[in-house]
Amino acid sequence: MTDNSLRSVSIERTRTGHFTATNARGGTIGFGTGSGTGSGTEDGTGFTPVELLLAAIGGCTAADVDVATARHVEPTEFTVTVSGDKISDELGNRMTDLTVTFTVRFPDGAPGDRARAILPRAVTASHERLCTVSRTVEIGTPVTATVADV
Repeated sequence: MTDNSLRSVSIERTRTGHFTATNARGGTIGFGTGSGTGSGTEDGTGFTPVELLLAAIGGCTAADVDVATARHVEPTEFTVTVSGDKISDELGNRMTDLTVTFTVRFPDGAPGDRARAILPRAVTASHERLCTVSRTVEIGTPVTATVADV
């Protein structure tokens, strides 16, 4: 691995059930447990870690597809919905049946026709080789958990 390949975020507990993730560039996002006042925001609407996973999958593949199609024409609609079932079984808590659905519309005309023609290929390319997040989830990557000496 090279220094260019390393990605990391740090997570800080701000109070019970509330956390802030910070990336290497200083960007932050709050999240939480998702139940009442234990979520990432005061009103209980903050993202849970599972919802962040779904957003990461959708955001990664959306970025891939957008790069491929927007070079031809700006879409009139571009929505990606990611869903799945959260289960608990002999393997523990996990998500199953993850589905990524693109709803994309382009304007009439030749540029829109070109974008519509490459849309299915762009979605397939993202799913099969480009989207780091969904490829990591689908292939399966070991996760090591440790406790730092303090």
